[in-house]
Amino acid sequence: FQMRSTCGNCNGTGQMIQNPCTGCRGTGLVKKKRQIKVSIPAGVEDGMSLRVSGEGEPGPNGTPSGDLYCYIREAKHPFFERHDNHLVCRVLLTFTQAALGTELEVPTLNGKAKVKVPSGTPSGQILKLRGKGLPDVQGYGHGDQLIQVTVEVPKKLTKKQQELLREYAETEEVNVSPERKTWLKKLKDHLERLQG
Repeated sequence: FQMRSTCGNCNGTGQMIQNPCTGCRGTGLVKKKRQIKVSIPAGVEDGMSLRVSGEGEPGPNGTPSGDLYCYIREAKHPFFERHDNHLVCRVLLTFTQAALGTELEVPTLNGKAKVKVPSGTPSGQILKLRGKGLPDVQGYGHGDQLIQVTVEVPKKLTKKQQELLREYAETEEVNVSPERKTWLKKLKDHLERLQG
């Protein structure tokens, strides 16, 4: 029987190089590293791939080069967290800012923006800046920037601050500390003095 196989010397080209160069060993190709610029569209996500035509491995026998595929790895941001095209950031509010309301200046991708915090805002509340998120990679608008509020409880208070907060607690009829009498206890003592 007969077997046919590709010639190991010419690799089926029909030509043999008698004195191959030491660089390419007769293949006609030499490996080199080079840098190219890749245009990355706005809004790409982690794991997406970009195809760069003609920047891959060269084809055999003078055929066109293949394509280069670049896979996107998204670095973490110190302030923003990404959820699809929405950006989430967290801000701290004092008790008085949350109770009375305030206006905050928050960073966005395009500078700073002002956001109103309504009075009585609880911890965990999410405020929205429409259209301040990431652009859609397909060109369908922008996501939103979501601002999550965390109410910060002070760990150290001055004596004056403690007095003011206790006075406030008494108006709520809440006993916050045994150091001061509750509002009801003070009222009872006052009434007893009037009767006696």
